[in-house]
Amino acid sequence: MDVLYFAWVRERIGLPKERVTTSAATVAELVAELVAREERYAVAFADLSALRVAVDQELMDFDAPLAGVREVAFFPPMTGG
Repeated sequence: MDVLYFAWVRERIGLPKERVTTSAATVAELVAELVAREERYAVAFADLSALRVAVDQELMDFDAPLAGVREVAFFPPMTGG
């Protein structure tokens, strides 16, 4: 699946996008796999309450299932105006 990073998440990880092969069943499990990879992921995902996630371009919770998912995106909450 493609994993996309936006705003400061992208800055901390150093990539806008990557293709990930995962055995994770949920977004939270995917995050755990990423955090186990390298310190930069641990820094980016240190406070999940400061992040939002979209699964196939729909806002979801971190317990969302990943079966059949093509894209997961992580980004900080957006403010409107």
